[in-house]
Amino acid sequence: MNRSRRARLARLNIIQNSQDAVLIGIGVLLAALGLKAFLLPNGFLDGGVTGISLLVNRLSGWSISVLLVVLNVPFILLAYRQLSKTFTIKTIVAIIGLATALALIKVPVITQDKLLIAIFGGFFLGAGIGMSIRGGAVLDGTEVLALYINRKTVLSIGEVIMYFNVIIFGVAAVLINVETALYAMLTYLSASKTVDFVIQGFEEYIALTVISPNSELIRKTLTLKLKKGVTVFKGKSGYGKRGEMADDIDIIYTVVTRLEVHKIIDEIEKIDEKAFIVQTNINDTRGGMIKRRATPH
Repeated sequence: MNRSRRARLARLNIIQNSQDAVLIGIGVLLAALGLKAFLLPNGFLDGGVTGISLLVNRLSGWSISVLLVVLNVPFILLAYRQLSKTFTIKTIVAIIGLATALALIKVPVITQDKLLIAIFGGFFLGAGIGMSIRGGAVLDGTEVLALYINRKTVLSIGEVIMYFNVIIFGVAAVLINVETALYAMLTYLSASKTVDFVIQGFEEYIALTVISPNSELIRKTLTLKLKKGVTVFKGKSGYGKRGEMADDIDIIYTVVTRLEVHKIIDEIEKIDEKAFIVQTNINDTRGGMIKRRATPH
């Protein structure tokens, strides 16, 4: 690798890591605002590991900061095994950052209206989670668990998260009251829709179409380094900056989970920062290297 290429890769890494740090930082602050200004002071719950932490905090009075870190530890270890070291480190930083923000930042209670608490508490929490995902981390380990179970069973990621939260809301209804569980469901719906909006409506899987003069090197990186299945389409240039062209090109096509998109695009841009990348939401897949929910006949 020549010196100019190494310098370019180093510059890209610095820019990407800086952008990720800013996104995660904003995500932590937004999530802390949702918790401190809306949910915590009013005893409201949410779904996922955050919901469990809020539930235990309400029942026992234990520190929410400590609960968030401790309850996410198993999911962090699972992320290290199933995803990547970089993703795990960013997630650890994000979760510890959120716990620290909750312990140190003082935020006034904005409203005591239950409907506003559920909607806007979920909104700010979901915005924080969404920004963190865009930065390559998660503030809640539920999606890591869902991805793992999806790979081992016929359940989809969405189904795992749904069942996980049904259990949380059921426990809340029994241990506290039905009204609290219903408001928790509303908070979760607000948060989940906000997450979808912040990360541009990403579905469970994203299809990436990559057009680049370095398509062979990109293919090898995806298959050999990242262990992703790819399809290579034979294509021909039509029209570009140089006008009409008729050059033969290879078009790379792959389908990945939304948690992997950020890392894969980073790897592609290290090879060709001008590569043309198209992201497409996928509602469902069947066959190939991606294990999906069984479809009834």
